[in-house]
Amino acid sequence: MIEGVKVKPLKTIPDERGRLFEVLRCDEEIFDKFGQAYITTTYPGIVKAWHLHKHQTDNFACISGMLRVALYDGRKDSPTKGELNEFFIGEHNLTLIVVPPGVWHGWKCIGQKEALVLNVPTKPYNHNDPDEYRLDPFNCEIPYDWSFIPFSVLSDTKGENHKSKITNHKQANRE
Repeated sequence: MIEGVKVKPLKTIPDERGRLFEVLRCDEEIFDKFGQAYITTTYPGIVKAWHLHKHQTDNFACISGMLRVALYDGRKDSPTKGELNEFFIGEHNLTLIVVPPGVWHGWKCIGQKEALVLNVPTKPYNHNDPDEYRLDPFNCEIPYDWSFIPFSVLSDTKGENHKSKITNHKQANRE
């Protein structure tokens, strides 16, 4: 796991009226501080990546639909520099992901419907001086492929590692 990243499965509290999910509480160890709360959506098949914040921590959960979330540690002095983390979150796997400052992050909507994401960052958005930096998700130095990779490509039947299979899959798609 990338240093500073935290993952919390959300507890479901069902009753005859419906379900309740506690996403983030101020009395939890995972909580830092409140900046603002907002909801963003992503249409099926769309990638929203790569972006990073230098000063704020993001606390997000996909509350409807499904996402493939990727994180990349590009911090120069981090013990996990160069590490990638991938998560599948959403209505079938309700999870809060905490992304610390300096970690590149993004997601792709992998479901058949629009995904709704609740984010509770530690700082409010500053329209005059945004703490937001972006890279092209398909043309940058982050070694991650947002295209669909079938499980059969990733299954390790010949002792090859996961990374080389992704590289081979990408090369096959170019030919």
